[in-house]
Amino acid sequence: MERLFLQHQIAKKEVAMSHLTKEQRYTISVMRKEGYNHRAIAESIDKDKSVISRELKRNKDQRSGEYRYELAVKKCRERHKTKPKQICFTNEIKTASERLLKLDYSPEQVVGILKKHQEPSVSVETLYQHIWNDKKHKGTLHKHLRHQGRRYRKRGAAKDSRGIIKDRVSIEKRPSKVELRDRFGDLEVDLIIGKNHNQAILTINDRSSGMLKMKKVPSKESKGVGLAIIDLLEDWKPYLKTITADNGKEFADHLVVAQELNIDYYFARPYHSWERGSNENLNGLIRQYLPKKTDFTKITDYQVKQIQEKLNLRPRKRFNYENPIFVMDQLLFNPEVAFMT
Repeated sequence: MERLFLQHQIAKKEVAMSHLTKEQRYTISVMRKEGYNHRAIAESIDKDKSVISRELKRNKDQRSGEYRYELAVKKCRERHKTKPKQICFTNEIKTASERLLKLDYSPEQVVGILKKHQEPSVSVETLYQHIWNDKKHKGTLHKHLRHQGRRYRKRGAAKDSRGIIKDRVSIEKRPSKVELRDRFGDLEVDLIIGKNHNQAILTINDRSSGMLKMKKVPSKESKGVGLAIIDLLEDWKPYLKTITADNGKEFADHLVVAQELNIDYYFARPYHSWERGSNENLNGLIRQYLPKKTDFTKITDYQVKQIQEKLNLRPRKRFNYENPIFVMDQLLFNPEVAFMT
């Protein structure tokens, strides 16, 4: 987990490394006047020396060779205004894009991240074309895409007779507050079934932050699933409010779960998978790593945990390309900060 987190942090840092703020340009201007070299300036503002060299070359006064803060900011602003929409797919952009793709970011997420940090980027379509061209030349970039070029049939309408779950409470009685997605602790739960229905993976997500928890379970037996839910949510217990499941018999032990976790338990209407849309979407993301017909008996708990951490670190468009871990932290400790959901 720590290694994976560091990989994501390094990628984010490299994307941001070449972008300079007004404050950093002011520091460059002052230190240049005081005679500091490129290395000293770079260390002062935590940038690579090459960034300083490029900044001085691009934004200095062409006549005097002097670097002035006001002129540098003005030239940077004008450059962004006049920047053509069509940008050449340079080696620099390819390197940055491929590093993020190899962290399993989608092309849309890659472009969003680069634009957020005001870095040169190309369109999502251009990036997809690069991926398919790479595939033609025996490259592996396509293997990091969610479906790896395959199409998946949307699930939800083919579930067979479920039976009646005793004392179930319909989603129609769930507080309307849950729909706002502005607080942590409103959850959705589901099972992903392995090959030949041998073993399953329990998935639980928070509707607001997108935070995901996963756990292998030996079967769909309701008592085992209920105990797994309780175990998985123990550290979130102080923040829990509601949980919503489909009508599978595996969730028949809902009363025990509700009592142990002090949470309100609701059930979606039959064949209304969109009522648990966040969970359905996350299960689709998980299938990138565990395609249908995967034998879960050969998947370790460690591998499941790695998938969980990868998805919790993956940036989301609806959060302005922040990741679920960051959003959860904001919801719990800085709730006045709003995110698009």
